[in-house]
Amino acid sequence: MHVVVMGCGRVGSAIARRLEQIGHSVAVIDQDPEAFRRLGPEFTGRQVTGLGFDRQTLLDAGIDSAGAFAAVSSGDNSNIISARVARETFGVQHVVARIYDSKRAEVFERMGIPSVATVPWTVNRLMRELLSVKVSEIWREPTGKVLLMRVTVTDGWVGRRLADLETASGARAAWLVRFGEAQLPTPGTVLQDGDQLVVAATDDISDRVHHTVEHPEGGRA
Repeated sequence: MHVVVMGCGRVGSAIARRLEQIGHSVAVIDQDPEAFRRLGPEFTGRQVTGLGFDRQTLLDAGIDSAGAFAAVSSGDNSNIISARVARETFGVQHVVARIYDSKRAEVFERMGIPSVATVPWTVNRLMRELLSVKVSEIWREPTGKVLLMRVTVTDGWVGRRLADLETASGARAAWLVRFGEAQLPTPGTVLQDGDQLVVAATDDISDRVHHTVEHPEGGRA
């Protein structure tokens, strides 16, 4: 997958290097060409000097073929605008932005773009948002401690009770979408192929939710 990273600070450069190490093609955008030094001599991806919300700059970075976009510059406004352009103009599927202002982050979440505030932020979490297709964060309350996660039921959980998934992950199901219709599940609900769940979890168990969904053999109750 091709990933565009806007911002080549400590965070952006770390994400870009890690993405390339695991086999993805990467383009990094920054206004300051000196910032690309943080990528190191082994980085072979594109280095594009310019504004992350400028159409031509994004095209030079390969946004039209990107599967993911990360806006991690030092400015909230730049991150918000560039993330919206990536999602709304170019239709990039996985978009995430770093937002310093928690109030802005809350509004941005409602727009459907995961945002990561400074305090709870980690490179690992941003990597999950960019690459995970089975579990994704869709909303986080302002303190950053409680979040809602969208879960696509994996093959290993099909035919098993929702209660087993809740017990194994520590999360609690808020609602279930089946055949395009939302419904309130019960502990006896049996999961079916194609089901999507929205679960509530705390930040400290988010890794556990990811692992349980993607490795059901380790979560059997």
